[in-house]
Amino acid sequence: MFRKHKKGDVSVPTTFRKTTIAAALAISIGGLAGCATTPTPYQPMGSGKVSGGYSDTQLAPDRYRVTFVGNDYTSRKTVDDYLLYRAAQLTAQNGYQSFKILTNVNESDVETQLTPDPLFTGPYGWWRPAWRYYGPAGWRSWNPWTGDPFWADTVDVSTVTKYEAQADILMQRGPATGKGSFNANQVLTALGPTIQLPKS
Repeated sequence: MFRKHKKGDVSVPTTFRKTTIAAALAISIGGLAGCATTPTPYQPMGSGKVSGGYSDTQLAPDRYRVTFVGNDYTSRKTVDDYLLYRAAQLTAQNGYQSFKILTNVNESDVETQLTPDPLFTGPYGWWRPAWRYYGPAGWRSWNPWTGDPFWADTVDVSTVTKYEAQADILMQRGPATGKGSFNANQVLTALGPTIQLPKS
């Protein structure tokens, strides 16, 4: 079936036009569905098609508060790794060689008391930032300094839909020393192959 056109127009079959439109809609919907089920990539917060990402606030010339927020499809391990990677990246970009995880308690810096994490292992599976979990009861918080260990060790991860991790870091000259300290270049090298950047 052909649509009538004015003189000089080229007739286009109606069925062809409908098929073309349907195909375009399918591609568009498929693209949106892909974004909806894609884990948060390593990206600045609010910069990509997929929600979540990292953000950082400078607290002093050598101190930052780093946050990584994952979406519903981002695992806690990924959130932790991306936070640690961002901390290392900031450290290197600012001309420092290592960094230490800190928290502020009564306006003084206290080194994190790190304990083994039973939920996963790996080169950096033993460190812990502060987390927020989103589940049936809404947002719940945990941190390694004052939090209930339940949230770190025995939380029912099947009920958690989103993870958000945060850590204060102190950048340092020279090699990493002591527990809670990391060599920036070593972190970048170790975690680099696992980092998923946004798809263009």
